Amino acid sequence: MSVRGIHTDVTDMREKIFTEVARLAYEGGDYSRLEELPYKIVPGELASFRESVFTERAIVGERLRLAIGLPNRTLAEHAPVADGVNESAITERYYEPPLINIIKFACHKCLDNKTVVTNMCQGCTAHPCEEVCPKGAIVVKQGGKSKIDPEKCINCGRCRDACPYGAIVKMERPCAKACGMHAIHSDEYGRADINYDKCVSCGMCLVNCPFGAIADKGQIFQTILAMKAGTRVYAAVAPAFIGQFGPKLTPERFREAMKELGFADVVEVAAGADLCTIQEAKDFLEEVPEKIPFMGTSCCPSWSVMAKTEFPQYANCISMALTPMVFTGRMIKKADPGCKVAFIGPCAAKKLEASRRSVRSDVDFVLTFEEVMGMFEAKGISFDDIKAGDPLHHASGDGRNFAVAGGVANAVVNAIHQIDPDREVNVVCAQGLDECRKMMQMAKAGKYNGYLLEGMACPGGCVGGAGTIQPIKKSAANVAMNKKNAPFPSATQSEYKQMIDFLEERSEKTPTAEAAKSEEKSE
Repeated sequence: MSVRGIHTDVTDMREKIFTEVARLAYEGGDYSRLEELPYKIVPGELASFRESVFTERAIVGERLRLAIGLPNRTLAEHAPVADGVNESAITERYYEPPLINIIKFACHKCLDNKTVVTNMCQGCTAHPCEEVCPKGAIVVKQGGKSKIDPEKCINCGRCRDACPYGAIVKMERPCAKACGMHAIHSDEYGRADINYDKCVSCGMCLVNCPFGAIADKGQIFQTILAMKAGTRVYAAVAPAFIGQFGPKLTPERFREAMKELGFADVVEVAAGADLCTIQEAKDFLEEVPEKIPFMGTSCCPSWSVMAKTEFPQYANCISMALTPMVFTGRMIKKADPGCKVAFIGPCAAKKLEASRRSVRSDVDFVLTFEEVMGMFEAKGISFDDIKAGDPLHHASGDGRNFAVAGGVANAVVNAIHQIDPDREVNVVCAQGLDECRKMMQMAKAGKYNGYLLEGMACPGGCVGGAGTIQPIKKSAANVAMNKKNAPFPSATQSEYKQMIDFLEERSEKTPTAEAAKSEEKSE
């Protein structure tokens, strides 16, 4: 069971954090007033969720720092919340890894992969749990209640299956369960810890921690400062944006609403998705199966890094086409040299993609939908008051459909059929990194020779990303409607397709996951 799509107290806290950081940037002045914000967000004398109101405020303080892009700290470090904020108040500040951070003193120290007897145990006479245990780990206490000896238990699950009352359960740390890279383990104090050599920054741990102990760094602060300084900042909006801000912010109102925040204009990244589609279709026709046995899509950075890291011998089978974000950023900067580009989307991993040296000149800031909603709140913008204007209209239906699982592969197949109507294309899609890994294992075994592979790190595709606001099914329905309303259906009809060669010439491609990760770590 996931908490995705449910508005919880953790969601509410995140909204307040982003709103206050945006307000701090918009209002300017003395940034030391950051010290007051934990008291504003957590008022009063009594704690609502923790053992102490001081702990709650300390957690909020660290989340505020991360939202500004400052490093995470431990309880052993004594310094004001605002320590380093003035140094961070520059528009050229990039994300400093690690992007995904665990606030250790907020961690609940959840049991991980442990079988436990709950208080639902009825103390029955049969005790089938004891009978089926192969290690004699079930102890029957006085009164007939069962207990598990953790020293003997091997977590085989037989006792769980045998209990007629369902009183025995397997406890799993929610963040670790959600991590498709198996990058989360316990530290020496039982708190969650991330192995950053495995982590691909998908953010699934972040949105599945029910204690709000995991947070990613942000650039709301720097984006607003750039706009306040008079820099033309364009919002490059990912295809999953439709409906994320509620039904009142219609496509006809979206551009004007973003201008109210200070953006110079809005460009839909689906236009870049069209170019990515065309490039991947051409690459597939030229390379599969003559040069490579199969081809994987390129747009999801977490999937791409996972595939190249865990299956390095097939790194060249993952498409080297520029991602829609990079294509769009380059298109914008060609049209308006000297501007800055803020990618606005559902994805945490895009933050690190944009911080690579080979990409950072194309995309200056990355914000999630949640963070942009904080900007709307900080500015006090009512969507009812926004005048309708021209909706975004430069992308195909297939490009807009990149936001949902299966959409990328469908777009590429359609483009292949436009280029070569006789070419048959077999496709397999996977969502969630565990499923992506299984897909690559099958490909490694030769089961998918000649196939196009689509990998999406998030369930449901980009609409299930860590920075989304709306439930996944609702978002997918909105994307389908936006696809239907596109000015043309296929990526091959894009007015920008002649730009592909020019934009690709500027590319400094990174053929391996190790190269990409080394770029991130070196910064």
